Amino acid sequence: MKILNYRAYEGKNIYSHRKVVRMDVDLQGYCETPSKCIDGFNDKLIELLPEIWEHRCGIDEDHGFVKRLREGTYLAHVCEHTIIALHSRVGLEIAYGKAREIKGDLYYVVFEYIYKKTALAIARLAIDLINSLISKKYIDLQSRIRDIKNILEYENLGPSALALCEAAKKQGIPIIRFDDDSMFQFGYGRYSKMIQATIDSNTSSISVDIASDKVLTKKLLEMQFLPVAKGDKINSQLELLIEAEAIGYPVVLKPRYGYQGKGVYLNIKNEKQLIEAYNKIKSKYKDIMVEQYVEGYDYRVCVVDGDVIAVSRRNPPIVKGDGVSTIKELIEILNSDESRGDGHEKPLTKIKIDNELIFCISKSGYSLDSVLEDGKELVLRENSNLSTGGTSEDCTDKICKENIDICIRASKAIGLNICGIDLCCMDVSKPLYDNGVIVEVNAAPGIRMHHYPSEGTPRDVANVIVSALFKNSPKSIPLIAITGTNGKTTTTRIVAHTLRGLGYTVGMTTTSGVFLNDQCIVKGDMTGFFSARSILLNKDVDVAVLETARGGIIRNGLAYDLADVGVITNISDDHLGIDGVNTLEELAHVKSLVIEAVKPDGYSIINGDDDMCRKISSRAKGNLIVFSKDKDNEFLRENLDKGNYGIYISNNSIYVEKNRRIFHIADLRDIPITFNGALTHNIENVLTATASLVGLEIDYCIISKGLKSFQCDDKHNKGRFNQFDVRGVKVILDYAHNIQGFNAIFSSIKNMGYSKVTGVIGIPGDRNDSVGFEIGKLCSKYLSFSYIKEDSDKRGRQENEVANIIRQGFGNNSNFKIILDEGEALSEAIDNAKQGDLIVAFYEDYDKLYKVILDKQNITPKKGLA
Repeated sequence: MKILNYRAYEGKNIYSHRKVVRMDVDLQGYCETPSKCIDGFNDKLIELLPEIWEHRCGIDEDHGFVKRLREGTYLAHVCEHTIIALHSRVGLEIAYGKAREIKGDLYYVVFEYIYKKTALAIARLAIDLINSLISKKYIDLQSRIRDIKNILEYENLGPSALALCEAAKKQGIPIIRFDDDSMFQFGYGRYSKMIQATIDSNTSSISVDIASDKVLTKKLLEMQFLPVAKGDKINSQLELLIEAEAIGYPVVLKPRYGYQGKGVYLNIKNEKQLIEAYNKIKSKYKDIMVEQYVEGYDYRVCVVDGDVIAVSRRNPPIVKGDGVSTIKELIEILNSDESRGDGHEKPLTKIKIDNELIFCISKSGYSLDSVLEDGKELVLRENSNLSTGGTSEDCTDKICKENIDICIRASKAIGLNICGIDLCCMDVSKPLYDNGVIVEVNAAPGIRMHHYPSEGTPRDVANVIVSALFKNSPKSIPLIAITGTNGKTTTTRIVAHTLRGLGYTVGMTTTSGVFLNDQCIVKGDMTGFFSARSILLNKDVDVAVLETARGGIIRNGLAYDLADVGVITNISDDHLGIDGVNTLEELAHVKSLVIEAVKPDGYSIINGDDDMCRKISSRAKGNLIVFSKDKDNEFLRENLDKGNYGIYISNNSIYVEKNRRIFHIADLRDIPITFNGALTHNIENVLTATASLVGLEIDYCIISKGLKSFQCDDKHNKGRFNQFDVRGVKVILDYAHNIQGFNAIFSSIKNMGYSKVTGVIGIPGDRNDSVGFEIGKLCSKYLSFSYIKEDSDKRGRQENEVANIIRQGFGNNSNFKIILDEGEALSEAIDNAKQGDLIVAFYEDYDKLYKVILDKQNITPKKGLA
């Protein structure tokens, strides 16, 4: 069994609304061999992965998968469950997976993931494990698990970051994570906020720098007459001894720019201990400071936007002797607690044996090999940071008003909107002035001590931080996603055009590029994941209007979490046979993702005149809007009867109806892109756009204005039925590239009264042969003469292959000529045309054909147009 390729989906996708990996595998001759027929396979797998006993499998009963194993199941299915079990082994709980045949030995396995690199490492281990059970050449499973845990350690989110993400989700705020860092964007577009740990978009960078400098922090607090421990930086051993003498023993020695309690030596009682500590610290840290040691407990006060949110008393790690175990063994027992992990991955951190710990216990007369007396408690560190093994007790209800005021003043003195203020005092319920000092002010304070106290009430600090982040600000921008077979681009452009008229900065993705208002950021077909993501990350964007194509959905899923409006224009048999989508039902399944990923109070919009749209309407989330060219459409009337919106044509006008209230939007004759109702496909596009704007709750007068000012030209709707006059010959450029698109154009031309029409025709190379043949039949029927061309991007075809397929559709009709280059084909078509003739060219490269037209008009193209 081997991996052929894989694809990780970050968001909602055609397999699941969860993050998943699709992995294609080759069973290498074992597609017909059930696991029960492989000697020793099942028993060894269960022995190595007892987690499999808990899998209910598709039969949904206790030990369901083990039952399937014993009955006999196939290796792709085994691989799926092995991956889920290995996730459990490293402490990650996932539940979703499936395996499906592609053909013969080729299968794909889909499984949920939390962390991408960890998941891929687990998938590789699953394959290796299965192969080892078949060959009986067993692998070192425990060693491989350790390697994966190391990957997970760097990739996973700690309790603080997880708490912030959960708080954002509860508030309905979408989240984008950047790589493996704990750097996130909360929200989209203009109102989005960046956050890393507990430093956010509102945090002052200079204030972070100040807080990182313990000497400067101390001086600023002193200037505000806030209680701090006496102390200063030192540059040599002599300075250290002089400063310590001036302060008076006991003292504290620590790094000036330290963090997480690392390198801190507390309660140094004499010169000998001080020199010993100094010799240990100077090899690791260049900038060192000494300060007064104050007797008391270690309190952490969390301040957010000028309010004290939570208070914890942090206690140093302690072991209790049993008269038998050494101190090192007692530490190992303490570290075996499931709530302790490496770094910040769990509520508590494992205790690390280092110089500071050895120095601390040595002052009590112990070494790591000492057997601690029965019942004796030994403090392992003099600092109480959770990151070095400490525990916490919630004291939020105990802090006195005077100390609250002190902490708020300290946060303002440093200028931090979020900070953790460390106090040292005997009792936080008594004023600090007579009771203790401010030890430090911390930027990016950890919040797990408040969320997961060892004693006391958990405090939801993350929710307060997220709420403060979006105080007086929307939590995201409106987002509309538009999919379908035909009409996506025009609909997207009409919606964006109307919204720009309101003064919004609109981020738009289409088949022609990514746009910020009228500015094209990048050209090309930009209807997939990464182009949409670029809009969502752009801080100028007020509204996101995203054309969302089939290919992008299949390859990468959706770039967003939930849309305010999800739209399906229509569904017909285009792109079948590509990316594993072979039927219209499968294509509908792909496109339905757009209406499944809609907010509960949002709108799903579907075409009431389209059979497949009606069939998948039950998948739509939010409120349903139906549009139709027929006001008596049965499906539309049913939706109206439920109190939902309906948009339709009546007496050549567009109307919006809801709860028996009917509103006139515009007459078709006043909407330029319908050509007085002749362009039936654009009537449908206008209906779709109207429904989309209604879903965004845009005023009807504004919608009307947008429809009436949107032109069918290269400024507003480039490449969609754009008309040009070349010395009395009418030339239309259009991007129709499937049977339905060609039919729509021919119907529109007929409605406009043209009888003699020449075509420059072709289709993309990845369409089925049957599509090319039908296009040929259509063109032989509707066109007086055809120039058959090919796209420069053959999409896997040989030269002349597509042209010959189209030619076959002409049958005995000889009114065609094959000219493969579309520019040359259009040029000859114009040269052979007479005044009053019409040429329609179905292009691949708009700019190339536009330049041909300008050349024939003897016009020099404007800069940037060609």
